[in-house]
Amino acid sequence: MNDIQWHKSIYSGSGGSCVEVAEGPTVLVRDTKNRDQGHLAIPAAEWARFIEHVKTAH
Repeated sequence: MNDIQWHKSIYSGSGGSCVEVAEGPTVLVRDTKNRDQGHLAIPAAEWARFIEHVKTAH
């Protein structure tokens, strides 16, 4: 898992309360404050639907 490339949103700024995402066939999501506590694994299609819902909800 060392080759996973994590990134956070450009909108998160320099604050520490963020999530990081690693995209691929399965999207991984973790808390930046608790990186060592593991991550969520979400199928990419489900993640895409979630992102689209968030974009249209506002």
